[in-house]
Amino acid sequence: MATGTILCAIASTLLVVVFPTVTQRVIDQAILGGKPELLWPLVLVGLAAFFLQDIFNGLRIMLNNVFEQKVIFDLRSDLYEHIQRLPLQWFDNRSTGDIMTRILEDVNSVERVLIDGIEQGTVSILQILIIGAMMFSTQPALAALALAPVPFLVAGALAYTLTAHKRYRQQRKASSAMNSLLHDNLAGIRQIKTYVREGEEHAHFNKISAALQQATLVVMKTWALYQPSMSFFTSCGLILLLAFGGQAVLAGTFSVGEFTAFLILSRYLYEPIGRLHSLNQLIQSGRAAGERVFEILDTPTELGAADVDTGERVRGEVMYRNVNFSYSDEMPTLRHISLHARPGETIALVGATGAGKSTLINLLTRFYEYDSGSIEIDGRALADYSKAALRVNIGVVTQESFLFNGSIRENLLLGKPGAGDAELEEAARNANAWGFIARLPEGLATKVGERGVKLSVGEKQRISIARALLKDPPILILDEATASVDTETEREIQQALERLLGTRTSFVIAHRLSTVRHATQILVLDQGRIVERGTHDELVEAGGVYARLSATSLIGAA
Repeated sequence: MATGTILCAIASTLLVVVFPTVTQRVIDQAILGGKPELLWPLVLVGLAAFFLQDIFNGLRIMLNNVFEQKVIFDLRSDLYEHIQRLPLQWFDNRSTGDIMTRILEDVNSVERVLIDGIEQGTVSILQILIIGAMMFSTQPALAALALAPVPFLVAGALAYTLTAHKRYRQQRKASSAMNSLLHDNLAGIRQIKTYVREGEEHAHFNKISAALQQATLVVMKTWALYQPSMSFFTSCGLILLLAFGGQAVLAGTFSVGEFTAFLILSRYLYEPIGRLHSLNQLIQSGRAAGERVFEILDTPTELGAADVDTGERVRGEVMYRNVNFSYSDEMPTLRHISLHARPGETIALVGATGAGKSTLINLLTRFYEYDSGSIEIDGRALADYSKAALRVNIGVVTQESFLFNGSIRENLLLGKPGAGDAELEEAARNANAWGFIARLPEGLATKVGERGVKLSVGEKQRISIARALLKDPPILILDEATASVDTETEREIQQALERLLGTRTSFVIAHRLSTVRHATQILVLDQGRIVERGTHDELVEAGGVYARLSATSLIGAA
């Protein structure tokens, strides 16, 4: 396809020389030479050349567009695949709006350089070479005169190129900042309305938009100076040809037809030079965008995260041995963590906010890698499992249940792709979710909206539990699964959780006493350390941190 595009470009470029040649013969032979019978045949030759040139141009554009869309699809697909395989820590430091800008806008800019730049650049250079060769074969002296503006054009292009990168990079950053703000504000529109912040957020948006406007104007103002300057130099070349070519006609060394054809050829010579200047602008914009795209592609991915699941199923024995972890070198998050969870046991993690509870279980799923010590599942080191195989064996229900913008059925099928409606209904019943699903007009086909906005917190939570039931993992993690619901909803969710826990090895993070008191083992964390461990009765009798917290029925509320 790329070869076809180039061949069509070559054919259409070669046909450019027909019209100046026909014009010369019409003037010198048909009009001044007294051969009127040549007029219409020459006109028809010129018409045929224009027709064929446009046919080849049409084919070139069509082939180039198909090729362009295939390239942009592949590039976007590779970028998205790579993003999905990046570690969570990478996402912690980037806004969603910035990532979206890179996938949508920056990929387009890169693609335009790769496809339009190469194709248009090839056509332009071919036309310059062909027209230049024809001009030198006709009148070498005038042809050399036509090239007089070239040093100025090269100097201007060099000056523009050397200073352009900073301008375009700033424009891309400003565009990314605006998209990030827009994404955040649309996602948080309820909070904006709740706190009556419309005016302030509008002012904030205008500030970011003004920064983008200013960055774009800097680019456009420079282009407004550069492009007309280059056009002026090419116009000077035409004036030189007009003066010295006209003098040659008066001296009798150049016919009127040859002079006219030479002027037409000069326009065909300068036109691709102007196109190359426009391509320079395109290249500088694409260069800034390309840095942002390839910055992502060059980022190392999670090893094993996208491996094919082998179907290996673990028993669920989990062992932490003197595990240490920190998000940065400044302060350790977990220190000397050791625990043993046997298959079917429930381990409750309690403690104040920031004690390290969620971090502890994030190490089990390998969302983050521990610094020292070891974690084992069924006696094998965590690193011996691919991340895909590991995560297939672990189910997670979090406090903020995330639902995709689709139907209830589509969200449930994440737990078990290919499950029939009967299986979905059974899971929903076990999660105490079928009651409200059945009342919805479209049942399982009901659209839940972005992030499940059309459902209540409790309804979203029960769908998450149903999804985990469908997955049927041997290891289960419940992270504040009932923290954001009322007492009645908590009771229904608690019943569903009891069915979900079953014989699975479970790790439960909770602040409510009712959620943790029946755990096989309760671990109390404080500043990254396990300070107490035991059953509910043992810890209450010990009269330590847990006993004081349980007295308020709000474990970890301190």
